[in-house]
Amino acid sequence: MKSITWRVPATTANLGPGFDCLGMALDLWNETSFTLKGDSISIEIQGEGHNLLPRNGQNLILNSFLHLYERASAPRPRGLHILANNKIPISSGMGSSASAVLAGLLGANSLLNEPFTQNEILILATELEGHPDNVAPALMGGLVVSVQKEKEIFTKELPLANWEMIVVTPKVSWTTQQARAALPGQVPLADAVFNIGRTTLVTQALASGDLNLLREMMEDRLHQCHRLKGIRGAEASLNSALALGAAVALSGSGPSLVAFAEADQLKNIKFAMTDAFKKADIEVEARRLRPNLAGCQSLPSP
Repeated sequence: MKSITWRVPATTANLGPGFDCLGMALDLWNETSFTLKGDSISIEIQGEGHNLLPRNGQNLILNSFLHLYERASAPRPRGLHILANNKIPISSGMGSSASAVLAGLLGANSLLNEPFTQNEILILATELEGHPDNVAPALMGGLVVSVQKEKEIFTKELPLANWEMIVVTPKVSWTTQQARAALPGQVPLADAVFNIGRTTLVTQALASGDLNLLREMMEDRLHQCHRLKGIRGAEASLNSALALGAAVALSGSGPSLVAFAEADQLKNIKFAMTDAFKKADIEVEARRLRPNLAGCQSLPSP
């Protein structure tokens, strides 16, 4: 019997103007164990999504695991048990699908004695996920900018201050397909220029811990303004955090919101943001988180 466990962090992508290129890993993890044993493939799911996620060939962790075996030209394992202990809420804009993809790829790579490098894992994960803005920070940790050029992916880990943040997740139906459909087919040149300058200054603010600059620059005209309209209660929640001095943005494609603030204001901001959703009759879950600097980590086998 051969076994390995991988811990993969949640992420918050875009961070306002950094659409599809900027992301940060968070100190919230999914842990997935892979054990080669028996004569069949089985999947056990604990925590988030335990009553929703498939336990058959449609499971994203399993698909990613088998995809790496295929790319490595390795024979499909005869027996495999996957145990997923999920802390990242699904369909939340916190990188749950990126976490699943990376867990499957890293688990398979470990059990095959690591035929692929970290950069090759990033390329494989991006192929499966569609873009690198979540998989790159989850894999590498910290704040990462990533750009895809044909089949290559260019990444850079950026400096990051010791932030604390509130991530508020409303319990609404908001799929990736809905989030993409909300985007316009074209954007004005002025809006593109608006985002380019702000993305540069957002990275500087995140590096230096400059909350005032981050609050002023964490604006967007490419995606957030369109998506917020489709998430009931989100604009009111975002505005409540802004009124208390937070720098706030949609987390990924939503529906979660992420708010950066001084430590002594986080409690008030959490209450205001959750209360705005509750006034719209929407259940909500709020988490106080920090950045994760380690990225994906393998753990000793049980």
